[in-house]
Amino acid sequence: MITKTPLDQDRVRKIAGSFAFVEHRFLRSGFFSVLTHHELLLYVFLVLVADRNGLSYYSYDKICILLKITLDDYIIARDGLIEKDLIAFNGHLFQVLSLPKQPPQDLAPLKNSADMQAHDPATIEQIITKSMGANHD
Repeated sequence: MITKTPLDQDRVRKIAGSFAFVEHRFLRSGFFSVLTHHELLLYVFLVLVADRNGLSYYSYDKICILLKITLDDYIIARDGLIEKDLIAFNGHLFQVLSLPKQPPQDLAPLKNSADMQAHDPATIEQIITKSMGANHD
C-alpha cells in the first residue's frame, strides 16, 4: 500500500464557506469519459456554483463569458447534460442531479431542426409537454 502524505503541509486544502464535490464514481463508473469537452466544462462549473441542493441560476451569457465558450457550444453542452440525465434546467434554474445508476450510452447527435424539435430536452415544446404530462391536448 502506498502511504500518501501532503507534499506541502502549509497548503493542505480546508473547507471554508461553501463546498462543492464530484463523486469519485463520476470518474470510476465512466461518466467522465462519455462527456464532451464542453459538457465536462459546464458540468464542473455547475457543480462549483451550485448550492447544497445542486441549484444555481447563472445566466447563459455569464456562463459563456466565464467558460469562454460560444452560445452554440453552451446550448449543445447544456442539452447534452440534460439528455445524459446529469442536470435539470427549467429555463433559468439549473440543478446538478445525483448520478444515475449507470453512465449514459453514446447518444446520437441532433443533426437538423426536426431532430431539435422532437428531441431537444430544453425546447419550450419539450418543457411544456413534460410539465403537462403525457395526456394533454
